[in-house]
Amino acid sequence: MRQFLFAMLAVLAVALPGFAGPPGNFVLHDTPVAVPELQFTDAEGKPRSLADFHSKVVLLNVWATWCLPCRKEMPTLDRLQAAMGGDSFEVVALSIDRGGAEAVKKFFAEIGIQHLAIHVDTSGRVGFALATAGLPTTLLIDAQGKEAGRLIGPAEWDAPDTVAFLKSIVEMEENRLAAPGNKEKSL
Repeated sequence: MRQFLFAMLAVLAVALPGFAGPPGNFVLHDTPVAVPELQFTDAEGKPRSLADFHSKVVLLNVWATWCLPCRKEMPTLDRLQAAMGGDSFEVVALSIDRGGAEAVKKFFAEIGIQHLAIHVDTSGRVGFALATAGLPTTLLIDAQGKEAGRLIGPAEWDAPDTVAFLKSIVEMEENRLAAPGNKEKSL
């Protein structure tokens, strides 16, 4: 059933001009795919992983402070987190800066980022594990921790059509989790 819903979203995004589809160049998979276990740290250096966000829809953005398109897109991700972040949805901005959390803290302060938590992978393993072909790379991860789609390159994540698309994904996941007989905890 879930595979069918993702396929229908992909068809609607292309076929109906009024349907709020994903941002341009976003690849929505017909069937969600497994995401490797990713290890990173938070602003205090504590170990984190994607499992920490289980049962949420996650927009995982792999970026770096030295990446100009990343720098430009970060405020849109901050506004998206402010608008949608909560029990059902989280923007996880994962920096690959070798300067670690301090480099990210400085950059966030410079441009006024207030709603995004700091997550860092100084090892570079995340990029290899996700087979990123460039920065920024953004993955849409469903509430079961599977990749529903991805975008390589920047986007305006707080654009009305994009927000509507993401809300439709969150709503679909909430409905799936609330369905009778579903043994997973709800969002």
